[in-house]
Amino acid sequence: MTQHSPEIELRIVDERLRQWGLPKYETEMAAGVDVRACLDGPLILQPQAPPVLIPTGFAVLMNNPNMVAFLLARSGLGHKKGLVLSQAVGTIDADYSDQIFVSAWLRTAVGSEPYTIMPGDRIAQLVFLPIVRPSFAVVDTFSATTTRGTGGFGSTGVS
Repeated sequence: MTQHSPEIELRIVDERLRQWGLPKYETEMAAGVDVRACLDGPLILQPQAPPVLIPTGFAVLMNNPNMVAFLLARSGLGHKKGLVLSQAVGTIDADYSDQIFVSAWLRTAVGSEPYTIMPGDRIAQLVFLPIVRPSFAVVDTFSATTTRGTGGFGSTGVS
């Protein structure tokens, strides 16, 4: 099954990316492209310290209201080292065209080992997704009911 993929413009902000590697899919079925830290020197993150904005060295232009990009943690770094995004998910809107930054944070407990990010390290991933932009019809009551209804958090149980 062949599927047409849209072309996204990528602008290099930091020329070192050409040596370290442009954002790319590391495997044939990877959902996201790895994003590198464009730092001038090592960055030591301390556990539970305030988040740090790390430049990625590139910008993208989607320019399509039906598309969004999400910055996500790399699962291995998040699980093994505690390196996560400070806001969990970074949203890159289709009309944003400046350099992308990763807001990184070390979630490990105070007193744990710090984590050092080196220039060129792959620190996050960027995933592109389609967006549905519905219009809203303001109503007093919904036109249908569901099995769950207004059941909130935990209303479906745990088993």
